[in-house]
Amino acid sequence: MAKLRFQALQELFRREPIKSEKKAQTTSEYYGNNVFDRTKMKKYLNIDAYEVFTRSTEKNEPIDRTLADQIAAGMKTWATEMGATHYTHWFHPLTDSTAEKHDAFIEFSEFGGVVENFSGERLAQQEPDASSFPSGGLRNTFEARGYTAWDTSSPAFIINRTLCIPTIFVSYTGEALDYKTPLLKALSAMDKAAVDVCQYFDKNVRKVTSNTGWEQEYFLIDESLFCARPDMMLTGRTLMGHASSKDQQMDDHYFGAIPERVKAFMYDFEQEAYKLGIPIKTRHNEVAPNQFECAPIFEETNLANDHNQLVMELMRRTARKHHFRVLFHEKPFAGINGSGKHCNWSLSTDTGTNLFKPGRNPKTNLQFLTFLINTVKAVHKNSDLLRASVMSAGNTHRMGANEAPPSIISAFLGRHLTHMLNEIVEKVPDNKEMDPELKTDLKLNIGKIPEILLDNTDRNRTSPFAFTGNRFEFRAVGSAANIAAPMIVLNTAIAQQLKDFKTEVDELIFSGTKKDEAIFQVLKKYIIESEPVRFEGNGYSKEWETEAQKRGLTNIKSVPLGLDAYHKKEAKELFRNLGIYNNKELEGRLEVEYEKFTKIIQIESRVLGDLSINHIVPTGVNYMNLLIKNVQGLKDIFDDVEYKSLAKGRIEQIRNVSTHISDIKELVNEMIEARKIANRISETREKAIAYDEQVRPFMEKIRVHIDKLELIVDNEIWPLPKYRELLFAR
Repeated sequence: MAKLRFQALQELFRREPIKSEKKAQTTSEYYGNNVFDRTKMKKYLNIDAYEVFTRSTEKNEPIDRTLADQIAAGMKTWATEMGATHYTHWFHPLTDSTAEKHDAFIEFSEFGGVVENFSGERLAQQEPDASSFPSGGLRNTFEARGYTAWDTSSPAFIINRTLCIPTIFVSYTGEALDYKTPLLKALSAMDKAAVDVCQYFDKNVRKVTSNTGWEQEYFLIDESLFCARPDMMLTGRTLMGHASSKDQQMDDHYFGAIPERVKAFMYDFEQEAYKLGIPIKTRHNEVAPNQFECAPIFEETNLANDHNQLVMELMRRTARKHHFRVLFHEKPFAGINGSGKHCNWSLSTDTGTNLFKPGRNPKTNLQFLTFLINTVKAVHKNSDLLRASVMSAGNTHRMGANEAPPSIISAFLGRHLTHMLNEIVEKVPDNKEMDPELKTDLKLNIGKIPEILLDNTDRNRTSPFAFTGNRFEFRAVGSAANIAAPMIVLNTAIAQQLKDFKTEVDELIFSGTKKDEAIFQVLKKYIIESEPVRFEGNGYSKEWETEAQKRGLTNIKSVPLGLDAYHKKEAKELFRNLGIYNNKELEGRLEVEYEKFTKIIQIESRVLGDLSINHIVPTGVNYMNLLIKNVQGLKDIFDDVEYKSLAKGRIEQIRNVSTHISDIKELVNEMIEARKIANRISETREKAIAYDEQVRPFMEKIRVHIDKLELIVDNEIWPLPKYRELLFAR
């Protein structure tokens, strides 16, 4: 194993960067080439089919069979001209990845041989084997039937000569088995609720779109070193490894010059992304060594989610061409920054208004305040649910570790907006008519919002949910996550909050209160009620933990216990009332999350046990034998006085190595026994808790002894690449 480590290092340093041989083109020349977008539809579809498809995507109207056949024929013609030989329904099962089953376009012709064919029926629906996808008990494993159905709002695309059609994935009985189905429902609920509220301010608004801009952080590790680390290969992170003497202390990697080999990788995956219509805008070095980030221009949330899943797959594929492996795990290395996927979220209208961007007059700014305050109110009311939406075995290593927000969900608005909200609370009377002078004063101050926010909005990196000028940034999302999970909760929670807001305002208007006064009174009430969740200070401080507890905010760090938020009556009512999940679907997803957490910890503990006994302990024993042989040699050469003087330190080192070896073996055996006990638990939640509380602590204890051995054992025989090599070898 030690030989493999040094061979990996030698291979790395012999490697030359891979350079693209493609002819240089401007991005606009090939952007979207591999996407069946509106431009290509106009070319390959007749007018009727194009208009029906457009209407379907904009108004959620069904497409009849005849027109579906026409669309399928046009799509097939385009795809085959592009060299595609197969098609697939591309969907998002509950595995945090994507799935696809490829079928060739060919069918037997009546004259013998085959012809390319693709019908509307095959475009609209397929029946993949669903037996092995996680369902949380929604279906029996011996009943394999599941359906994929075309998502017309996300365009088809080509990858590796295969036409990929974005679809939803449901069971035979209609329950959602994927992320896309509930996300589309949540976005529809948000659209309807937001349009109803916008009607108070602009009667021309007919549609509100949820937009997301994700920031994807990741690590790049040389392929040869990656393959010499079984823990990284099997779990995506290092389960052992002493800190490098130098890591991120100097902050010299952050925004530094991108290494040439990394830049070549970025260039290639960005080109492929542009062909798929993914608007990658930003790339840079992140804080930790060998950590990087990319981010796109904002897109509609469903499309943004599809594009994020595609980008992660493109990065994995492209990394291999450049002899890298990409790590999306939230905490691949202990002691240095992990990776997140900040989700920047906003709402926009079909009239061109960003609802989180102040306008030019008091009316549009009152609309801005309405959506801002309702968002904060929704975050306060659903804070436990928002935290549950981002909790995972990987993300729990990162949350609150001075690199990501804490487990306490709070919202940051900045001092200027906070002052504005306080002014509304102070000036708006309770259930009384506002005099003209007060109305004028409030409207004048509201009209100044764009000026006071100009260059005055800062980012509080310790806040899980921060307002950053024209959007909110949900910073707690993990880098490996499917962003649909938090976006489902966020859009659902705010949709319900907007419905509640409209109900309360309408009741006041019906009782005789003028519209603007009714809006101000309800907003005042929400500002006061949601004050506990607003926090402007350091989220990492111990003082905040104490203060948050006083405010009634929870600080749950256990994944299984955090997921319990989905069990609450309020959560079930929220999802059921808006038609996002029925109780059966929600319980099924919870089962999947409990099982996922258990299996990840189970795999990690098994890998750690295997490496400890098969690699680390034998290495320690070999080194101890070398020391024993050395001490015995000293005794043969020197007299007793000199021998005792010279051998003292080495004998102590033998004791240290022996103690660490014994402790590792003992702890591994105890961890195995704890795992056996946990495995006998049949109830998934209790089993997850057992793995969290009884198995996982052994992993940290074992690691302590391994990491100390790494500092003692001769570097020449240590079997695994060390942090200094993994993080700095490029």
